[in-house]
Amino acid sequence: MNTPAHVIFGLAAFGKAGKPWVTAAAMAGGLIPDVSLYVLAGVHLFVLNTPPDVVFGTLYFSDAWQAVFRVDHSIVLWGLGFALALWFRAEILVAFTGAALLHSVCDLLVHHDDARAQFWPISTWVFHSPVSYWDRAHYGGIVAPLEIAVCLLLTVVLWRRYRSVGMRLVIAGLMVMEAAPGIMFMLMFRGQGH
Repeated sequence: MNTPAHVIFGLAAFGKAGKPWVTAAAMAGGLIPDVSLYVLAGVHLFVLNTPPDVVFGTLYFSDAWQAVFRVDHSIVLWGLGFALALWFRAEILVAFTGAALLHSVCDLLVHHDDARAQFWPISTWVFHSPVSYWDRAHYGGIVAPLEIAVCLLLTVVLWRRYRSVGMRLVIAGLMVMEAAPGIMFMLMFRGQGH
């Protein structure tokens, strides 16, 4: 899934109106598993001037990068953190770890060729989902619009939950970031059989 979708999902599942720290934790939890990718790719793309095809075609799949991704996307680690947060009734940590766990589970379901070893440290086995959130060869043409539609529905729910102008601007911004790339690609490639 796209990162803004993860933040929307995490906010919808674990954010609480009137509890800004819980809401912030839910948003951070939805984001945090993808931060390493942004840092690694950003350094290579914008500092080291590594070509994008090398970053996403070679480095992404390297043992070093995958070692990082298996930690930050570990369903085992986030699940353990979530269970402990529930046990100790630590509401902010429940929101953070719950949203991160939700992020990892959602990614497990929609990553095919770019899947990660999400059961680390128990296993380095990689589940290659039969569907992809972006790859048309694995139903990305169906999954991507469904992802946007679910995010739009959740945005309506969140809009009703949060009444402050600031929070509504954040929610609207997340939805724009989620939908804009898909709409742009659809417009750019319409009629080209992509």
